Amino acid sequence: MTMPQPTRSISHLAAKAGMALAALLLCAGPAGGLLAATHTVAAGDDLQVVIDAAEPGDVLLLAPGNYAGNIVVSKPLTLEGPESRQAIIAGTRKGRTVWVKGEHVTLRNLTVTLSGLSLPDMDAGIFLDRTAHKALIENNDVLDNSVGVYVWGPTDALVRNNRIVGNKDLRMAERGNGVTLWNSPGSQIMGNHISYGRDGIFVNTSKNNRFENNHFSNLRYGVHYMNADNSQVVNNVSEGNDIGYAIMYSKYIEATGNASINDREQGLMFNYANQSIITGNAVIGSQKCVFIYNANNNRIQNNHFEACGIGVHFTAGSTGNTITGNAFVGNRNQVKYVGTRHMDWSDEGRGNYWSDNSAFDLDGDGIADTAYRPNDIIDQVVWRAPSAQLLLNSPAVSLVRWAQTQFPAILPGGVIDSAPLMRAPDAPALTLHIKDPS
Repeated sequence: MTMPQPTRSISHLAAKAGMALAALLLCAGPAGGLLAATHTVAAGDDLQVVIDAAEPGDVLLLAPGNYAGNIVVSKPLTLEGPESRQAIIAGTRKGRTVWVKGEHVTLRNLTVTLSGLSLPDMDAGIFLDRTAHKALIENNDVLDNSVGVYVWGPTDALVRNNRIVGNKDLRMAERGNGVTLWNSPGSQIMGNHISYGRDGIFVNTSKNNRFENNHFSNLRYGVHYMNADNSQVVNNVSEGNDIGYAIMYSKYIEATGNASINDREQGLMFNYANQSIITGNAVIGSQKCVFIYNANNNRIQNNHFEACGIGVHFTAGSTGNTITGNAFVGNRNQVKYVGTRHMDWSDEGRGNYWSDNSAFDLDGDGIADTAYRPNDIIDQVVWRAPSAQLLLNSPAVSLVRWAQTQFPAILPGGVIDSAPLMRAPDAPALTLHIKDPS
């Protein structure tokens, strides 16, 4: 009697199991669950109960109306309201209105409001926990919260095209940031309108982030970097804030095509910012267009600095910076530098444009025939002893300035541009955001 072959039986069962597994995988949704189902949620439904009952990958369509906040989302889900953003998730003025803990969560077309107002407790309208990887927060109104969107540790989160408005009744120092980003590599903040917070985007101890096409107003800082390396700030607009872009304690930053319009104190500020590229930006109407403090080995090129009290305030031992191709237009003081080192702000025979440089270009090569020096001995004296301004119109000061023109050797250390440009180049931000703001 022939006995059955057990190996054939096992192989046959394995093949059938493999076919069943393949069929199951074909039905899997993008977040790894079964084929997503779509559920309509009515206003007044207990949203937390609906979330808890949903399967991973489900889409919850919220009808217009009010929903109780302080919800927690711990699985891959999409919560989506109508395009009018009339699905309103309102908190209780305590804690976090929407707390996302799961991966692959999408929040879209919602209004999220009334979080708690405790900064130490990290209250927020939308809180992305460290496990909320690849979250997508888009097209929402995030209104009257402490922090608008708190990105606390997940990777590859995307926050885009939201309107984020803080609590207007609080003093600026008491408000949260529009977006706070901590230790969230690969995350991007794009296309948002952020106002009435402390800072627009505050990033700390993170890397490989990109902030692009955001608009900031009525804030302390538009963008505030602390210990954040290898990141990009591209084509943003800061308008009417204290400082536009504060890059601090960071390196390998690319700040390109940004505009600062009538920011009160400084358009661009670099404090311990090193080995970065700052190009194509435009600053108009600040007290200081640029403040450079102990920032080293940066390339500052093809920017436009106009109508500021000081074009560039350069201080505290900043070394190794290349400053070329910039336009300094109509600033009361083009450069403030208090020091004895000699620095040439030109590179490979190309310097910067200075609107107050009445020079000639006899050979027509676009480079002035004589060097430009923005500061002299009298400037240095006034900066060290402001009361000396009373003597500016005295015969003694006129004599010193005449002597400097006749005997350049007596000039102090400072900035000189050995190849000043005859025409101002356009920075991309000037064309994109200011000349053609539409």
